[in-house]
Amino acid sequence: MAVTKIRVLIVDDIAETRENIRKLLQFESDVDVTGAARSGKEGIQLAQELDPDVVLMDINMPDIDGITATEVIRQKSPHIQVLILSVQSDGNYMRKAMLAGARDFLTKPPMGDELISAVRRAGEMAHTERAKGAQQRLVTAGSSGLPILMSSFAPAASGKIVTVYSPKGGTGCTTIAVNLAIALNNEDTRTVLVDANLQFGDVAVFVNEQGKNTILELAPRVDELESEVVEEILIKHEASGIRILAAPQRPEMAEKVSADQFAKVLQFLQRMYAYVVVDTSSILTDVILSTIDISDVIVLVTTQEIPAIKNARLFLDLLQTMGIRKEKIVFTMNRYDKRIAITPERVSDNLKHEVSATIPLDEKIVITAVNRGVPFMLDNKSQPVGRGIFSLAEVVRARLTLLESENDLSLKR
Repeated sequence: MAVTKIRVLIVDDIAETRENIRKLLQFESDVDVTGAARSGKEGIQLAQELDPDVVLMDINMPDIDGITATEVIRQKSPHIQVLILSVQSDGNYMRKAMLAGARDFLTKPPMGDELISAVRRAGEMAHTERAKGAQQRLVTAGSSGLPILMSSFAPAASGKIVTVYSPKGGTGCTTIAVNLAIALNNEDTRTVLVDANLQFGDVAVFVNEQGKNTILELAPRVDELESEVVEEILIKHEASGIRILAAPQRPEMAEKVSADQFAKVLQFLQRMYAYVVVDTSSILTDVILSTIDISDVIVLVTTQEIPAIKNARLFLDLLQTMGIRKEKIVFTMNRYDKRIAITPERVSDNLKHEVSATIPLDEKIVITAVNRGVPFMLDNKSQPVGRGIFSLAEVVRARLTLLESENDLSLKR
């Protein structure tokens, strides 16, 4: 079977840079440089004419800057993935690029391996988006009376990926992820908890299970995984019944796991478990972004602190730019203290997104649970904080059911 090549358009106003990038990519059998543009305006035009999978976009150009060009290209052709290249590596540039719809942000001059890896990830995403678009067109054609084999588009029965994320560190994501996984787990809906904070993941510590197998045992063999092998590698938390895939034990080992490998591991776990709950870091690494891309539901965590609310607003804007439906987001307020004037209702009104779940403040129970390595859903689930997690679990289940029903309905139309 022939490999579908990744078609790349280079947009940069410096001829030497265009040529250097072309040279970096020319020996890759699965990459085809279909064109090069000398300005943002020309890049927009060629993107429409050539319809590439990936655009490598310089950020600073004389006529239309790369961020504006990215926004225009993504609005016209959402399947095209844009990789921003810039000599500026500060967070403000990166945030603007992501809000404009860029898939990745690389510092110039990019290293060969880094560039090729990013192009392949983006190319895979572009091919997936093209396929979705083609499927939707066929489904629409079918609803117009044209013959169509609907069964070929029926999704395989699989579990759901529930990602717990906060753009502000210290809001309690890991506490929520661990206890939510326990709340979702039962004999009918087995749950696996995955640590996506590959540098400083704490999930194993939260359940007092250090020194066991990690994601590093699965990542190198993602294309040949077997259920029996995966079961052996996962940590079995006897007290709760959940399974855990821990992060590497040392920060430098995180580099051994690519975003593509991590996403494939999650997708394999979907075949084995009803729920795949993913804990994350606040930094939007490639691994975190790829996880968000394939998530069925995103539990977005905030607190009553202004910086956390501000970052939640930015992240909601980013998700909209990424084309992720608002319904997929379960907005959650953690450590809710009724004595503070910033209520869930006020946050909902301000951000134009409903806070669907609140988990009350209870530092004594939560901190004690973390220090003991015994999640509070095991021995304090009847307390208000435990009831808050149960409520969140119910909201997540209900949201998944709603989304699945909507998806089934759209396929039947």
